Amino acid sequence: MPQTDRRHFIGGSTAAILLAATARAAPADDWTRAEAIVARVRPPRFADRTIDIRAHGATPGGQASCTAAFADAIAACAAAGGGRVLVPEGRWLTGAIRLLSGVELHVAAGATIAFSTDPADYPIVPTRFEGVELLNYSPLIYASDVRDVAVTGTGTIDGQGAAWWSWSGGARYGWREGLPSQRAARARLFAMAEENRPVAERRFGNGDYIRPNLLQFQRCENVLIEGVTLRDSPCWNVHPVLSRNVLMRGVTVTGLGPNNDGCDPESVDGMVIEGCTFDTGDDCIAIKSGRNADGRRIGVPARDIVIRDCTMHAGHGGVVIGSEMSGGVENVFAERCRMSSPNLWYALRFKTNAVRGGRIAHVRARDIDVGVVERAAIICDFNYEEGAKGDFVPELDDVLVERLVAENAVRVLDAKGLPQAPIGRLALHDCRFDGVREESFVQRVTELELVNVRVNGAPVTTLG
Repeated sequence: MPQTDRRHFIGGSTAAILLAATARAAPADDWTRAEAIVARVRPPRFADRTIDIRAHGATPGGQASCTAAFADAIAACAAAGGGRVLVPEGRWLTGAIRLLSGVELHVAAGATIAFSTDPADYPIVPTRFEGVELLNYSPLIYASDVRDVAVTGTGTIDGQGAAWWSWSGGARYGWREGLPSQRAARARLFAMAEENRPVAERRFGNGDYIRPNLLQFQRCENVLIEGVTLRDSPCWNVHPVLSRNVLMRGVTVTGLGPNNDGCDPESVDGMVIEGCTFDTGDDCIAIKSGRNADGRRIGVPARDIVIRDCTMHAGHGGVVIGSEMSGGVENVFAERCRMSSPNLWYALRFKTNAVRGGRIAHVRARDIDVGVVERAAIICDFNYEEGAKGDFVPELDDVLVERLVAENAVRVLDAKGLPQAPIGRLALHDCRFDGVREESFVQRVTELELVNVRVNGAPVTTLG
């Protein structure tokens, strides 16, 4: 293959631009690997058994608590050898639900699981908050150290998150001076993690106001989330942690509250997200692997993740990696996604800093259809939050974006490395960006490769 004309530069405010008439070929097994991930992440199989929550005392109407009925039905199903726990048509009020191995929680058409807004209905369990381990309120639907579990159906899971959102401390979510806020507890938790305090000592709950997530699968194997609508989570929506073989398909996630990420695969090994729709108050999909010292202590990367045929509306980013990625992220594939909203900040977003550290590598995106984005089509941000003020060098390398078409992008690219940590190879092939009104920011990028890239109809060989 003929050598391309290269100019390399690291540091300063000038980007290294690789002017290429011929693209350097990506490894031949890139998308073959993606297909292999899809082939191995298969839905779990369940026993042919159905247990109706009404048989265990559940009462519809959304007034009487069904917490005990859910627990009894799930326990009975697991004890019998597994199967389906049926949530029939109607509105069912409950506190925390804990899934057991071999159980599929099926939310039927016309059914709504409405979660209690009373924190007392959520027992203290080992969990994670923003990439840090702690003991805190149970996620609304929680599974830990189990296998072959699912949440399915065409019904709705309503987190009733507006009752929790003011705890974020954000005025736009109802917080005012004198009201409860998680800010002090959050800072204390992060300090405890930096001090390597044992997780058993990181006990939070009543009086700390740290919000739970909607669905969390912790150290689970063979997980399916399919078909349901998730609405108004107190915090993150779908949060698989240290889990293997996770399939999320045909799910609709809505909620414009604080930290209402749609899906946060954290230190997972093998996940497929397909045919899902996101309209969120934070990142639509954000891949993570632990925050700072806690992420390095656990040291498990997120790897082998495929995202395809998804739709993203409002959100801080469509497909995102970071910022809690201290354990590293590798082998991420995104294809055939549609992203558009005046309230979508970025289509593809990478965010980290010198406190997080960690390595992001081997990211592929192709056939991404972007309508409107508010800030830029792509951002690689090493200055997120603490920026350069840390001792851990973040890495971002081997990113290839093919056939991304943006109809209305204010800016094509915002890529800023750090003096001690330049961004590695970033390649854009066969991409088109229209509606561009501002120049790109390209600083401290080791290698930027542009092949057949057009901005407002004109071919470009440089950005910034």
